[in-house]
Amino acid sequence: MSMTRRNFLMRVGQAGGYSAAFATMQSLGLMPMKAIAAEPIAAAPGSGKGIKLVVAGAGIGGLVAAYEAKKLGYDVTLLEARGRPGGRNFSARKGVKVEFVDGETQTCTWDDGNYQNMGPGRLPSVHATMLGYCRELNVPLEVEVNSSRSTFLQNDNANGGKPVVQRKAVNDTRGHVSELLSKSISGGALDQELTKEDRERMVTFLKIYGPLNKDGKYVGSDRAGYKTPAGAGPVVGVVDDPLDMHTLLDENFWTGVLYEETWDWQATMMQPVGGMDRIPYAFDKALGKAVVYNAPASEIKKTDSGVEISYKQGNGTKTVHADYFICAMPLTILKDIPNNLSPAYKTAVDGATYAGAYKIAWQSRRFWEQDYNIYGGLSFMNPGPTTIVWYPSGGLMSHNGILVTGYEEENNWGFSKLSTQEKFEKARTQLERIHPGHGKELTQPMFCGWRRVKWNEGSWIRSYGGGPSGYDTIIQPDGAIYFAGDHTSHIVGWQEGAALSARRAVNMISERVRSARLAGGHAGQNA
Repeated sequence: MSMTRRNFLMRVGQAGGYSAAFATMQSLGLMPMKAIAAEPIAAAPGSGKGIKLVVAGAGIGGLVAAYEAKKLGYDVTLLEARGRPGGRNFSARKGVKVEFVDGETQTCTWDDGNYQNMGPGRLPSVHATMLGYCRELNVPLEVEVNSSRSTFLQNDNANGGKPVVQRKAVNDTRGHVSELLSKSISGGALDQELTKEDRERMVTFLKIYGPLNKDGKYVGSDRAGYKTPAGAGPVVGVVDDPLDMHTLLDENFWTGVLYEETWDWQATMMQPVGGMDRIPYAFDKALGKAVVYNAPASEIKKTDSGVEISYKQGNGTKTVHADYFICAMPLTILKDIPNNLSPAYKTAVDGATYAGAYKIAWQSRRFWEQDYNIYGGLSFMNPGPTTIVWYPSGGLMSHNGILVTGYEEENNWGFSKLSTQEKFEKARTQLERIHPGHGKELTQPMFCGWRRVKWNEGSWIRSYGGGPSGYDTIIQPDGAIYFAGDHTSHIVGWQEGAALSARRAVNMISERVRSARLAGGHAGQNA
């Protein structure tokens, strides 16, 4: 049976992961993917003049919608239930509170300058829309160290439960895969559709990529680490013995090894200097008085002329009439607000389910840097309940920092049944599996479980009422009501999805306004 280049690359990817397939594509002269910038909003400045637009929800979706609409001249009001912008874009720092729906609150007591992004924590270089807003709003960025070969992969069911340094797992796997592929090519196991030149190129490449010795075997590499590091005088570095392929496969390390190869997780990742919430606060500054805080929506009603939105403020209720309305609130919140949405939209909203991701963060001496040579990145453990340790990228080399010892779904491993204090103790115990003796150094813990956070009640959407048709419904307007947020995109859980959905909503409204004006009607008429 013949094998095309496509099939060959698929086998390389299955055996060695995306990095092996990507490097193979490069060796064969194929091109990688690249980011695509967002299309500009197809409306002229001033085209929204005389049109009233209300947006509810000052997460990234709502902020982008209000910002872009304001630039077009719309009369914009952005309602936000909380006293801050950002929604899930939330950075914990000294004095900040996390408030749960059951009334439980936590107040952050970390040292000045320390922070942790409890929601989104990275900006992929392929998310051109969000990076563009950072440029436009003068939000300074720095590198977010999303992966480090000094971090650990640990599995109770293999290697005696002992953690393995990621560089060793990655490079030993690469070496074994390269040896197997080299043998297959040299032995003629691949069909003639791979040309003689292709085979020679690949064998030469694999000897370097593996790296393989002159006999085409993998016997270890300095890339995977040393038994004894090189030093001064007569001290020669001694390369560590490779893990055998059986151990690497049995250890189920692939999630940890390959996570950084996902297209939107690859280096270079970025983060705003000082916290992810620098982005929403920059939008807030640009929007000025258009944002009304501590103003939760209490009723949404379509009318013959547009939309009527009521919201609470102080001890009273106010009502604002608008030509158009963009709902950028989570569907978990919208479903509890009285409304007259059409039946298909009610089904999509009322039946929506959300994930319950959480983060647990602590202040600690930077033992991971000082004792383990880890500067940023993530370690992975198995089994849970907490399976991730996320090391900070900011403030490198300072005395202390903020360490995340859990970033999971709260319903996994029965974690949601534990009290907050029990969660802290469980996370501290889990850390001991890869950093023994350091659990006692963790202090001032903060837990942010998004399913329990007031005005969110979920981290990102899991499903829509009505199934896939629910998504198809919610991305279209219901009269003068439009929807925005990452739940109306195929980039769920990322700020990029929220931003693109907001731009799309403003585009659709602008097209409707333009069409109404061309037809000689009132641009704000709900018709």
